[in-house]
Amino acid sequence: MVKIAIFASGSGSNFENIVEHVEQGKLKDITITALYVDKANAYAIHRAEKHHIPVHINEPKDFESKVHYEHKLVDLLQQEQVEWIILAGYMRLIGDTLLNAYEGKILNIHPSLLPKYKGIDAIGQAFNSGDKFTGSTVHYVDSGMDTGEIIAQQQCDISTDDTIETLEDKVKQLEYNLYPNVIAKIVK
Repeated sequence: MVKIAIFASGSGSNFENIVEHVEQGKLKDITITALYVDKANAYAIHRAEKHHIPVHINEPKDFESKVHYEHKLVDLLQQEQVEWIILAGYMRLIGDTLLNAYEGKILNIHPSLLPKYKGIDAIGQAFNSGDKFTGSTVHYVDSGMDTGEIIAQQQCDISTDDTIETLEDKVKQLEYNLYPNVIAKIVK
């Protein structure tokens, strides 16, 4: 079994989708050691509790520096013998400490067709751009903001009758399909 940890900051819908794929046997030979959150009020915690997944809450503000924060994460990850880190709505740049400890073993999903619309509010940026399509990207994490090597992308149209909410739903549905499929192929 390959041990993964999932990092989230918010609602945790991608986290829960991955958990459900593991529970249903669609992600074979993978076990989720824990959910790591950087906010004590992240809704993802409730989703983890519902699925009996352990949760590590570590808020960066409680640490002297980003290096100290990431050393704590690496210590926990190594105690659990985690082999891969899966970012699912984790809203922090990964620093050198984690990157060095898990080089080539950190995946992220981003709600745009990278390299377009890096960072926050990618769906809003695409919606307001006049683009005819957008999508979702799974990539390896490097030291930049959404700059790592692209593994896979999936696209959806932005129709004239879309609202920001309907476009968010379209992209989320892409993510729910794309991310587990990539995880199944890459995480071994």
